[in-house]
Amino acid sequence: MINRIRKFFKSNENSKSDNLEGNQDQLAYASLLIEVIKSDDHFDQREHDELLNILGTKLSIDEKALAELSELAQKKSNESTSLYEFTREINDKYQYEEKVQLIEDLWRIAYSDEQIDKYEDYVIRKVADLIYVTHSDFIKSKLKVKNSISPEN
Repeated sequence: MINRIRKFFKSNENSKSDNLEGNQDQLAYASLLIEVIKSDDHFDQREHDELLNILGTKLSIDEKALAELSELAQKKSNESTSLYEFTREINDKYQYEEKVQLIEDLWRIAYSDEQIDKYEDYVIRKVADLIYVTHSDFIKSKLKVKNSISPEN
């Protein structure tokens, strides 16, 4: 699997860094998004579409590279035993504002199917705790995304 990850990042000219080490945080980011998708044990195409939208916007990569990153992140998520391995990467590489953006992106995934499951909420709360996002920023992120999706609420 490591060779596939290396191949992906070497072939992706638009990535932020030319080596695997510099891109493990992107794989961790994508894997955390997938953790929210699979947390409620219900696959919804809208969640997967939002995943691709978020990653495409964040990373500015083509569809082929995006599909491969999504597949690798799914495998990484399936192989993981805890959120810690992903959040450690985020803590090592991201500034606080980027961590808050991650929480917003996690909420975007959760809200994309128009319902928040208690397990999705739990995973996002757990990630926020592990990456040291304050409770007030956790709530602000949730409300920001909720209001952007349904402004009348």
